[in-house]
Amino acid sequence: MYKRILVPLEHSPYDESILTHVRKLARHCSASLVLIHVADGWAARNVRQLHLRESEEMREDREYLEEVAASLETDGIEAECVLAAGSPGAEIADAALREGCDLIAMSTHGHRFLQDLLYGSVANEVRHLSRAPVLLVRGERRVSGPQSSVFASHEGSGRPTPPGDGP
Repeated sequence: MYKRILVPLEHSPYDESILTHVRKLARHCSASLVLIHVADGWAARNVRQLHLRESEEMREDREYLEEVAASLETDGIEAECVLAAGSPGAEIADAALREGCDLIAMSTHGHRFLQDLLYGSVANEVRHLSRAPVLLVRGERRVSGPQSSVFASHEGSGRPTPPGDGP
C-alpha cells in the first residue's frame, strides 16, 4: 500500500487531526513519515536570496518538527523532517516528488470563504500540483477542554508541542 507518507504540518492546533490519523495509517501500512513545514514569512521566503540567518520562527518550526518526529519514533513510527520555505502548495508538491512519497496526508480547515476566494487554499493547490494521491482530513482547532494525547499546548503561545514539553 503506502510506504512513504508526506505530512504537511502548520505548527498549529490543526496538526492534531492529521497526526492522529497518520499514526494509525503508518502502523497499518508499515509506512515511514516525512513531516514538512513550509515557513512562508518574509524572512523564510528570502533566506537564500539575501543570505539571511534562519529566523526565530524558522528555528521554532524546526524544533517543533523534530519534537513531533521524536514522538512518532517513540511510538515505533519512522519519521524524518523537512523545513521548507516559500509557497506552501508548491513546496509540498515538490517535496512529495523529491522525497519519494506515495501519499500526501494533510489537514484542512474547511472553507474560509473570503480567504479561499482571494488566495485559494493550500490543500486545493496541492491537490492540483501533486502527482501523488492527497488524503485530506478535516482539522478541528481545539481552544479549550482536555489536552490531547498527541499534543500539550504551550500556555499562551497558541502552538502545540508533543507531550512532556509543556510548562
